[in-house]
Order: sequence, then structure tokens, then C-alpha cells
Amino acid sequence: MDLKPLRVSEVNQYIKKIFSIDPILCNICVEGEISNFKHHYSGHMYFTLKDDKSRLKCVMFKSDNQLVDLELKDGMKVQLSGYISVFERDGDYQLYVKKVKESGLGDLYVAFEKMKNKLEKEGMFNILNKKKIPSFPRKIGVVTSSTGAAIRDIITVIKRRFPIVDIIIYPALVQGKDAPDEISQGLIYFDKREDIDLIITGRGGGSLEELYAFNDEKVARTIFSLNTPVISAVGHETDFTIADFVADLRAPTPSAAGELSVPELKKLNEDINSNFMRLISNFNSIKNEKLNELEYLKKRLDYNEPSNIIYENKQVLDNLFKQMCSHFNMQLKEFKNILEKQGDKLGLLSPLSPIKRGYAFLSNGDGQVIKSTGDVKIQDKINIFLNDGILNVKVEKINKGEYCDGKGQINLWRRN
Repeated sequence: MDLKPLRVSEVNQYIKKIFSIDPILCNICVEGEISNFKHHYSGHMYFTLKDDKSRLKCVMFKSDNQLVDLELKDGMKVQLSGYISVFERDGDYQLYVKKVKESGLGDLYVAFEKMKNKLEKEGMFNILNKKKIPSFPRKIGVVTSSTGAAIRDIITVIKRRFPIVDIIIYPALVQGKDAPDEISQGLIYFDKREDIDLIITGRGGGSLEELYAFNDEKVARTIFSLNTPVISAVGHETDFTIADFVADLRAPTPSAAGELSVPELKKLNEDINSNFMRLISNFNSIKNEKLNELEYLKKRLDYNEPSNIIYENKQVLDNLFKQMCSHFNMQLKEFKNILEKQGDKLGLLSPLSPIKRGYAFLSNGDGQVIKSTGDVKIQDKINIFLNDGILNVKVEKINKGEYCDGKGQINLWRRN
């Protein structure tokens, strides 16, 4: 007899029904370590509960986790109470958690913290040991899985931002027991190449055990020993590994590693053009300022030029000379007036003045002035000085006393 075929959804519904009536699965308590924990923006929590042999998907809805006082995170060892059921759409069975009780820290988390504290005490996380990431790398080496999403994200972002850079990939396992050795070998390979300016190593997100390779001590010490700068790009933004602490720069995601490793060429060109225009503007501003300063100095030089100073002083001297001449002429005129006045006075006192008015001036042979009749004797020769000449005469008679001409005037040797 042929069996009637069932639809996939019918199978999942039947399995879910079986789970719901199972006395153990409908009310169960499971102990394990939280891994790959995610608190969704809706408020629901999604994570994996694992031990050293297996794992179990878990979900805790917002209505239930709001009653929990614990802050759930990767590495916590917990006891979860709830029920096992099937998510019909995907056909996955998972634990629907109702209550949480902490049991302690998980083994992987304890090992992680122990390794972290050990390397930190050795100074491997010290910022002083970090190498500078090159601003314009020419060639970048990437150590990661050649088939994962991480390498696609890194290449896409780098080529979009800085297409002129070369990218070389070293395929390596990023999960499993052989992963630490392959990652270390890839890092050493690129460090030995002189043409590699920067190394990126990482992978996509995962649980604590899935990221184990990047918490390995060998990988950490290899990164620390390299001469080439290393960017660690492991997991999601909330994932932290030992490699992140040792690397010269941590990128929260592989895509972010691409952004942090290279500049954006378009923006770089815009900045160059902007800086160039600013440089031109500053140059013109400085040039105009210096030209104005030069023009000012030229005017000062023209003003202080020796020939101008000489010309200016010459004008001053000319003005002073004119003033001196004017003052001299005024003084000369004043002295002339004074001399004329004094001359008039002297003229009145001069013996020639009466002669000019018709009188005579007498002197004896010795040149002595004859003032009275007593100064001469009969037969003395005397000189009579007149206005138009000198008379040489001899005294024949002396009449003492005044002589009147009969007209009421007194004349002393007046010439007719």
C-alpha cells in the first residue's frame, strides 16, 4: 500500500505536537554555557547553550527576560528552565526559556580571561607598543578564509574607497584546531614581504568557541612580534578577542577594517582640491598684503629719498633766505632812516652847513679856526671858505664889535 505523502509543514506540525505532549520536553531544565548571545532590538534574546560535546539553540522572549535580574552574556554557565519545541518555518527545535539561574563561568570564558590577563601583564596590550597604521598603503595583505563573507566585505569596501591599492589574500582556516597555525603562517608570510604595508586578519561573527582561533596564544604572540602593522577584524561589533587587544588597531567588523585601512579616494581628491583652493586663496591674500606693504614702503622710500629731503630742505633754506633778506632789508631801511636822521642832525652841526646858507668859514695859515678878531693881527693871511671856493686874503684892518649893514641885520663876514 502506498503511503500518502505529507507536506513539509505538516511534518513539522506533527513533530511539534509530539514535543508538546512529551512530559520531559514540555518542562525541562538544562545546564550549559551561553554562546553567540544576541539581544535583539525587539527585546527577544537569542543564544546557544553548549557543553563540550553538543549545543542547543535557545530563545527567551521579551516578556520572560524582563523578569530576569541577570545580565546574560557569552561564557556564562547557567541553568535554563523552559520547554523544547519546534520552530515550524525552519524545522529547528529549540529551548524556549522561561527562567534563568546562574551556575558560574563557562570553561572557554575562564580560559579567555586567564589568557587575557597573562598577556596584559606582559605588556602586549600596551598602547606604546602599537605601530602606526599607514595613511596611504600601496599593498595590503589579508589573512582570512577565502570563502567567507569577511573577505568579500573587506575587498568591497577597500576597492570602493581606495581602488588604486593592491590586495593580496592568504587563504587560511579561521575555525578549528588547525586555524591558529594557518593564521600565524599567513601573518609571518606577509611580514617577510617588503612590499606589504599593512596586514588585516579576521573573520565574521560567531560564538566564543567559533572565535577560538583568534584567542589562541600563538596567534597573539605572532601579531605582537610582527614589524608590519596589523588590523584585527574579528566578528561583530560586540565580539572581542585576544587578537583585538594585541593588534595595532581593532576594527569592530571586517567591513570596518576596510574603512580603517585606506582613505576614501573621492574625499581625498575633494580635500586636495579644497586645500589647493584654500592655498591659492591664502597665497593671493598674502601676495596682496605684501604688495600693499611694498607699496607703502615704496611711498615711505620716495618720501624719505635723499633728493626729496634735499629739495625739501632747499625749500626751507629758500624760505629762510627770503625771510632773512626781508628782515635784513627792513633792518637796512630802519638803519638808513636812523642814519638819515643822524645825518640831518650832524648836518646841522657841520661847519659846512652855514657855508651852504651863505656864511663863510675862516682859518689862519696854520688851519686854526678864527672865531674872533682877537685871533688875527694886521697883515695876517687868512683863508675864507665859501660855498663855491676859498679866498686867500690879508688882514689890513680890524674893526672890533658888531657890524650892522643898516638894514637891521647883523652880518659877520657875510659875502654879498
